[in-house]
Amino acid sequence: MLASILPMIGRYMKKLYALFTLLLILVLAVSSNPVIAQNYTSRIVDNTSSGDDPGEVSTILTAHDKNAIFDNVATYTFEVKNTYNKTQTGKVTYLITDQFNKKLRKDSILINVEQHSSRSYDFTLPQLKSGFYKVNFMINVTDYDDTTRRVFGIRPDEIRSAHSRPDDFDKFWETAKAQLAKVKPEYKITEKFDLEKDNRKVFLIEMKSLGNKTIYVWLTEPEHHQKYQKFPVLLLLPGYQATNIPLLGRDDDMAFVSPDVRGQGLSKENFDMRREDYIVNGLEDKNKYIMRGIIMDCIRAIDFIYSRPELGHDRIGVTGGSMGGYLSITTAALDKRVTFCAPQNPFMSDIYNMDNGAVEWPINYMKKYVTIRPELTFEKALDNLQYFDTKNFASAINCPVVMGIGLLDPFVPPNNSYVVFNSIKTKKKIFVFKDLGHEVGDKYYNYEIRFTRDTFGLF
Repeated sequence: MLASILPMIGRYMKKLYALFTLLLILVLAVSSNPVIAQNYTSRIVDNTSSGDDPGEVSTILTAHDKNAIFDNVATYTFEVKNTYNKTQTGKVTYLITDQFNKKLRKDSILINVEQHSSRSYDFTLPQLKSGFYKVNFMINVTDYDDTTRRVFGIRPDEIRSAHSRPDDFDKFWETAKAQLAKVKPEYKITEKFDLEKDNRKVFLIEMKSLGNKTIYVWLTEPEHHQKYQKFPVLLLLPGYQATNIPLLGRDDDMAFVSPDVRGQGLSKENFDMRREDYIVNGLEDKNKYIMRGIIMDCIRAIDFIYSRPELGHDRIGVTGGSMGGYLSITTAALDKRVTFCAPQNPFMSDIYNMDNGAVEWPINYMKKYVTIRPELTFEKALDNLQYFDTKNFASAINCPVVMGIGLLDPFVPPNNSYVVFNSIKTKKKIFVFKDLGHEVGDKYYNYEIRFTRDTFGLF
């Protein structure tokens, strides 16, 4: 088993999980505020009002579906445990809101939990149409108040976007790829002997990408002694404003390619900007928007893979989290050389539906950008972003996809994620983590590792 840790943007950290000697890295881009799932067990309460009574009240909220996804109505059990020497009386209230934080339903029940006992209360929530909903369970009893926040889904496979992709979407991206093809990559490969260990060779590659911009890419591969040996490649795509590093491992059957896309890591030359400005750079012109170049940088990385005789050109996987998940989907959609796609929490999903008052990033940064660009309106910005919306790429993917999402994600709400997933037409699988935010859990990573090795034919 291999394990590694890579610093995330801001105050975030994400674990890198590896089993069966495979190393995966998932760099998630997030805002400055941490995303924390509501804890199942409540805190020890302040007992000041209860004199010397050393008791506490704790609660457990359990969804009657492991993923909190239901066919018709959502059902929960709310358990209250009282270790005080006196009865706790009060009420439990639930409040349901939609993705726009509009109040839909609210109801309460009276509860009475005797000393040193526990009680369970079942809730069947009112029937709702397909989609995802926020629900708060609030307890207010003699010596305790608390709120548990959750999200549940009703028939999410029915979720669709109300907005279609632009008529010239395909032409727009064919033009971008044609422009990239005219740029000679001019690969400059430097072996980094000081970084090599455990029979892994490390290379730093300088190359030219769209607009003749210079980007840098890391390649790590096992030492190979067989002339015709070809290694399958995992292309590890970066999170927002993340710096990639060469990935080392003990695998003797796989190579890793980690690009620093323009404006990130080693590829920051001529991209001197604040972190928050990165997502809006060039937004006033869809042909100059930074994401156009970033996506082409990922395709250029695949061009490099194809230039190497020791790398398997028919076994290339793409993976990443947040912006890396977005780039996994866009790259797989635009480049049919990709063998499989494994995104987690892909951002920029169903962008029109992000302008709802509930999602702050990146939509609020885009609104601020409009105020300093008199030639740009927010409506025009949204129109331009349709050429970069994750959902508009998803239907073009023709390789298998395994995707992971957290239902409490404040940057990519599950309604937005499912619009993308439902647009994918190939073999696909989704992992849903009902108590996580902008992250996924071990179950996803373990499956992705097996999925990677199986798809590559590494047994």
